[in-house]
Amino acid sequence: MPLESGREENSRCLEATRGVFLPEELQSLFGTAGTEWQVLLECAHVNPDTRRLHELSRGKVDWPLFFELAEGHGVLGLAANSLRDCDDAVLPREIWQKIRDWHRAQMLFTLRLTAEMFRLLERFAARGIEILVIKGPVLSVRCYGDPGARQYADLDLIVRDTDILRSTELMTGLGYEPDIAPRAIRAAKAPGEYAFRQPATNLLVEFHTERTFRYYPRQVPLEALFARQARVLIDSHEVPALSVEDELVLICIHGAKHFWERSMWIADVAALVSRQTPDWDRAVSAARQVRAERMLHVGLRLAVNLSGAQLPQRIAAAVQSDGAAARLSSQIARGLPSAASATPGILARAMFRISMRGGFLSGPAYLLRLSLSPTEEDWVKNSEEQQSSIFDALRRPFRLARKYSRDGKA
Repeated sequence: MPLESGREENSRCLEATRGVFLPEELQSLFGTAGTEWQVLLECAHVNPDTRRLHELSRGKVDWPLFFELAEGHGVLGLAANSLRDCDDAVLPREIWQKIRDWHRAQMLFTLRLTAEMFRLLERFAARGIEILVIKGPVLSVRCYGDPGARQYADLDLIVRDTDILRSTELMTGLGYEPDIAPRAIRAAKAPGEYAFRQPATNLLVEFHTERTFRYYPRQVPLEALFARQARVLIDSHEVPALSVEDELVLICIHGAKHFWERSMWIADVAALVSRQTPDWDRAVSAARQVRAERMLHVGLRLAVNLSGAQLPQRIAAAVQSDGAAARLSSQIARGLPSAASATPGILARAMFRISMRGGFLSGPAYLLRLSLSPTEEDWVKNSEEQQSSIFDALRRPFRLARKYSRDGKA
């Protein structure tokens, strides 16, 4: 029997899957977790339960600690929306004022950033340089209907590697200072990203190319991403963006890159699949194309368990059958309350990378590639005009070992 199309299945076969994957020990863990953490999880749910929020809030809540947790996990915007109907008897006035002040500052920042985004899109189009906007305001609109609803500190753009030198020249002409000098670009050195900061406003814009997406298990098919692009309407402007399916794969890989240490990334996955209509066949195909199936499964599993996402039956079955994804998501969920303030050690990071990629050979190969792919932090001093050498590559594992070993030595 042929599979239904992803969009038809999404509208016809959604089942309530909140908690269906969660092992009993994790249900027990979250049942006894601190009240602050339970309030945070409810705020990050795709459909926050107002009654439950009121019940939790009337308990013993350390509200300054909650604010600190919500800010660290990037969900203060969601908390502001979820808690706005709570009265003074539940939420202390000073905490609510603190949340409102933060939200107002975030909205002002969003207005500045989106205005700058429109200016950049216009200038790049005039120069014939095609770009895509990822994460940031585009993801916020797709997930929450508002460019200022989620926390972000910069603007992320995708550009072809062949256009990065011209992009650097254009950004410099617009008053930005590049972190990566043009001579390094001409030498074909690949940084972690191409960052530009505007001194007058301190706005940060980061460009990504097919060479900087090193956490994709396979090289990102950039031309396919441009071919499948969509338009997202923000303040009457059509903003070029990834397709919903490609954005879903990207944010799952991004979450895996950062060990899913912030609840915001899980909430984003849940909101994206809940408030958009992904074509699941295309999403699965996009993940398979870059060998990121397990990263997608982990992201979806966390979104179901912790943020109440719903999945079509066959997608839920595929995620549930991935035993390694189950173990990884349990590990992530157990450490999540303290993850935003704790950094995994070097061995834990290595094992996570191997497990997230999966496979007897593919997992270690993925770790080895990441360990030997130098960024600007690994470049030999005063070598910007030289192509990356074996010395750049060999510096990287030693730098990572020093950075993430528990005592700072290796």
